[in-house]
Amino acid sequence: MVNFTRNKDLYKNLARQDKFSDRLTLFLLHFSFFLKNYKNEENRKILQEIYDFNFRQLELSIREIGYGDQTINKKMKDYLNLFHAMVGEIHFWENFTKEEKINKFSSFLTDFKNIEQLVSYFDDFNEKLSKKTLNSYLKSVSNP
Repeated sequence: MVNFTRNKDLYKNLARQDKFSDRLTLFLLHFSFFLKNYKNEENRKILQEIYDFNFRQLELSIREIGYGDQTINKKMKDYLNLFHAMVGEIHFWENFTKEEKINKFSSFLTDFKNIEQLVSYFDDFNEKLSKKTLNSYLKSVSNP
């Protein structure tokens, strides 16, 4: 997911220099699509482990930035709420019109100028995910 999030093309329509929160938002969007595509009873345990690992790493990253415990707890709560909102918004992604997709992304990506480009990117990303197995991503055989 991190490699996908590092794609510089994702940030070219950002109205300013990207920040940690922008990269995190795009990471969480990637992760949302990842979970949406692979969520089933067979993958439940491994996806829970991936979820736990990602948010544990996020907390460690916030600590490394130098925030205090209270701030970390608040930020983690905010990021978890954002992530779960994203998961809810993209659950029926394939059924949405382009305009609906743009509206959904606009609420998460407020400083991006060309949301249409990101919608197209995530349409492609979603399609690629649907054509590959979870195991292919776990073994790092996919390139962004």
